[in-house]
Amino acid sequence: MVENELQGLPWIKTLMADWQLIADAAFSDLVLWVPKRTKLHVYAHARPSTAATLFYRDITGTAARTDWRKAIDEAWETGKPVLASEVSEYSGTASRLSAYPVFEPKKTSKSKPVAVITRHTNLGESRYPNKLQLNFVACAEQLLEMVSAGEFPIPDAGTDSRRGAPRVTDGLIRLDKSGRVLFASPNALSMFNRSGLEGELEGRLFSDSVKGLSPHSGIVDEGLPLVLTGKGAWKTDIEFDSMVLSVRSIPITASGERSGAAILCRDVTELRVRERELLTKDLTIREIHHRVKNNLQTVASLLRIQSRQSKSEEVKDSLAQAMRRVTSIAVVHDVLSEGIDQEISFDQIFDRILQLIPEIASGFHSKVKTNFAGSFGELTTERSTTLALVLTELVANAVQHGLADASGEISVEAQRDNHLLRVEVTDNGAGLAEGKIGTGLGTQIVRTLVESELRGKIAWTSPIRGGTKVSVEIPI
Repeated sequence: MVENELQGLPWIKTLMADWQLIADAAFSDLVLWVPKRTKLHVYAHARPSTAATLFYRDITGTAARTDWRKAIDEAWETGKPVLASEVSEYSGTASRLSAYPVFEPKKTSKSKPVAVITRHTNLGESRYPNKLQLNFVACAEQLLEMVSAGEFPIPDAGTDSRRGAPRVTDGLIRLDKSGRVLFASPNALSMFNRSGLEGELEGRLFSDSVKGLSPHSGIVDEGLPLVLTGKGAWKTDIEFDSMVLSVRSIPITASGERSGAAILCRDVTELRVRERELLTKDLTIREIHHRVKNNLQTVASLLRIQSRQSKSEEVKDSLAQAMRRVTSIAVVHDVLSEGIDQEISFDQIFDRILQLIPEIASGFHSKVKTNFAGSFGELTTERSTTLALVLTELVANAVQHGLADASGEISVEAQRDNHLLRVEVTDNGAGLAEGKIGTGLGTQIVRTLVESELRGKIAWTSPIRGGTKVSVEIPI
């Protein structure tokens, strides 16, 4: 079965993005089974970070073993969880299997499962169940039952960044329906004790306990009350004077009714400090690009003034060329000052380069029509600067030498694949004189930049229909 033909694939992907927390809480491997031809096959596998995995080799794509098939098929056909009564063995290790059908949201009596999750508990890692383990496992079982009811992952949960998202092992707090703490893991309790909480959390209203810690004044997420009471599926940061906690709420439901909540928390103080430092550095870099752009535009203006005062046409031409090259570099810095990405869209840069053509053409008393097709895609800042110089030079040469003081048309086409960027600059002018490439400074600059800086190839040709075509190939 082709992946995009898999029924319920978007929901399966959503489940896979969030099922690691179930595997960790259950101290068990989770295996996702989907239909393929006439049987269910393994689509994905989540190993627990809290216990030894049962599967030391990848089992993706395999069919169910004989001793597993009965429970898996029963969960698929009945649409109800199946707890296997017998202990099975895998690679010499005893294990216990449970099967849970996977339903999409808004499940009805006529709904069919889109997949089956099996939970494989490694009995070779069996230990005397303590309070922490019992609460972790109870939370995992509640979430698996919600999966079978089409209620987890929660569809209306926030789409906040997963960077620094809390995990089960970071800290777990279980709330009852009223928001009172039933259990707080040692890690979770330690975090709130460091935040200023005195004593235990269990038996207290979680929202009242946190509000009493006097969180740091500032912007407060409007979803915080929903998180602290366990009534909403949301993730937010709580800032205290000495630390920042990332807190995520997962409402626990049974038959569509809320019965409690699982609260995951993580100390992200150091992470948030580094993020602020990076943001400060990014803003500083953007300001530097902005100032470099301003300085280059000032240089271009000085060259323009100098050109106007010169009486020599040769000097004017040289100054105009220098002004264009400086302006093309300024365009790149202008784009860099607007974002903080390491790679930038060169299409945006080239659009601004095309805006320079009317000014170039006016110097030769001609009218030029430009056409652009394709896409350059994203390039690194270093390559963007070099390619901007190359294209500015090629377009200027097409106006100055190709069209030769006449009106005409310049076409630029960019094609890109995983290995090469191909650019063609074509004009409908006079073509190459005697079929020979020019030896001017502009041609030398372009060849050097393409072959040395960009490690690419460049070729000049005269098509049969006339004009000049310059082809550039740059390895990606």
